[in-house]
Amino acid sequence: MMVAPASRPLGVVTRGTTAANRLRRVDNWVTETCADPLRAAPDPLVVDLGYGATPVTAVELRDRLAARVRADVRVVGLEIDAGRVADAQPAANPPGLTFARGGFELAGLRPALVRAFNVLRQYDESEVAGAWDTIRAGLAPGGLLVEGTCDEVGRLAGWVLLDADGPLSLTLAARLTTLRSPAALAERLPKALIHRNVPGERIHDLLRELDDAWHAAAGYAPFGPRQRWLRTVSTVHARGWPVLDRARAWRRGRLTVPWTAIAPA
Repeated sequence: MMVAPASRPLGVVTRGTTAANRLRRVDNWVTETCADPLRAAPDPLVVDLGYGATPVTAVELRDRLAARVRADVRVVGLEIDAGRVADAQPAANPPGLTFARGGFELAGLRPALVRAFNVLRQYDESEVAGAWDTIRAGLAPGGLLVEGTCDEVGRLAGWVLLDADGPLSLTLAARLTTLRSPAALAERLPKALIHRNVPGERIHDLLRELDDAWHAAAGYAPFGPRQRWLRTVSTVHARGWPVLDRARAWRRGRLTVPWTAIAPA
């Protein structure tokens, strides 16, 4: 599939840092949480927005979605940097995987799903809402946006799920075997929240309660970090936080709450 380049891609060139398997946590979540909308979509088009200096995470996204969700899924990697688009062409495998120049306007595409990771982290917080609005305006009916950030090797991550009406949920994810404490997740909050981890903000309350529960669950450490995390999330849930997922997701080091529970004041 050929994609006509946008006359003026919206956004700025990011640092482009990427690595194999860096986005595996969000990809695994997407294949579970977004599977039904993708299967129901008339056109299973997915955009990997701002894939970076190499196309490896776009390749992985296509492989994971094709294997677990829908074999005919089409992934288009979009980058503002024309050099990165040219460098990615050897990895293209049309029609399942292609690369084109584009930004928040999505190069005129109408995808069922957009994954934008480690893109808005480099913008000012005041620019996030506008970027969200521009991307969401380009979604196909019923389309979804997954926007977030992670560390350099994908051990810590946080992302927001949005639809046409706005943000729906926040997910925090960690590799439990290397998690020092839930406080470390603050470093990888999405841009809309990373500067809100201060007293008086709900995201600050959530991270503080997770950290308190983690330390209170120190007695579970001999049974492994998974059991300690399960106890931590169970405690926070019992204290009234509206956790959307259940133990199966917790065992994988994830926690999802409604956006309304942690929306900025």
